[in-house]
Amino acid sequence: MRFRTSLAAALGALALVVTLPTSANAATGQFVFTYNRDGKTIEARLNDPKGRECIDLAEVADPSATPAHSPRNRTNSIVTVYSDLECEGESFSLRAYSGFGGEGLKFRSVIFNQ
Repeated sequence: MRFRTSLAAALGALALVVTLPTSANAATGQFVFTYNRDGKTIEARLNDPKGRECIDLAEVADPSATPAHSPRNRTNSIVTVYSDLECEGESFSLRAYSGFGGEGLKFRSVIFNQ
């Protein structure tokens, strides 16, 4: 009888683990940044971005485009911005909820530590 109870408990725990949502690896909130295109300044956002995965910013992925700048981290995760695509080059980390940088902080990719 104990074996069946233990087995049932183990299977129940396994079922819970398997059905957990994958959003546990996502930051919650918005990451806001600015970029320039055709002489216009544009503000863009990443909403609830994936965590622990490099994100190349599509808006500035073209090497001829000027990099993004002026980041505002309004997520619950520390974010590191990188000067090059694929999270390479110079980096700078912004704290969760209120981290920010000015026009001089240029970047093309980010990774959230959540």
